[in-house]
Amino acid sequence: MTEVQLFGLWGSFFSHRIEIALKLKGVEYEFIEEDLSNKSPLLLQYNSIHKKVPVLVHKGNPIAESRVILEYIDDTWKGHPILPENPHERANARFWAQFIDEKCRVALRNAYGCQEKEREEEATREACELLKTLENELKNRRFFGGDKIGLVDIVANFIGFWLGAIQEALEVKLFTEDRFPKLYRWSEEFVNCSIIKESLPPRDKLISFMRRRYGLSS
Repeated sequence: MTEVQLFGLWGSFFSHRIEIALKLKGVEYEFIEEDLSNKSPLLLQYNSIHKKVPVLVHKGNPIAESRVILEYIDDTWKGHPILPENPHERANARFWAQFIDEKCRVALRNAYGCQEKEREEEATREACELLKTLENELKNRRFFGGDKIGLVDIVANFIGFWLGAIQEALEVKLFTEDRFPKLYRWSEEFVNCSIIKESLPPRDKLISFMRRRYGLSS
């Protein structure tokens, strides 16, 4: 048994956040694929509160919740920094990571999952406003972390890769280069990094999964 184990799901962007961080740090780990319709006793033991992936187990000690795990990885292993050293910059990175999870991701889920036309238009407007706010924070930097991938970039993996798969599955265009030129350029730069490529699921498989998830034929 390896010292580091990751309980996750192949199509989960939360799980892939952890894989990105571990690979950036050069940490060897064992990936344990979970079946969320039949959760393993170990997952239920290690994350008895939420009973969800991802869960990182290091030397037998479990850590749950993806953003918490990312900070644990950064504190535990040297190498590629995930959070900046400067306290203000660290706080700022945490703020934008939370903004992505609690604002952008929720708004995008509402925009793509809404059944009523009027509410869909309202949800789309809100999602676009939030993405534009995020784009303004990116400014003209290569990554949110500057020249290197950092916490905000990793948490934004949903926007960088999963969002495109969802759009192709549903045949909609919300996140486009015309609307968000800087953020779109960031997404291209992000997914084309070699370590990120290694940490992403097959696109075709993900698109088929999303079509089934939204009640469409695969």
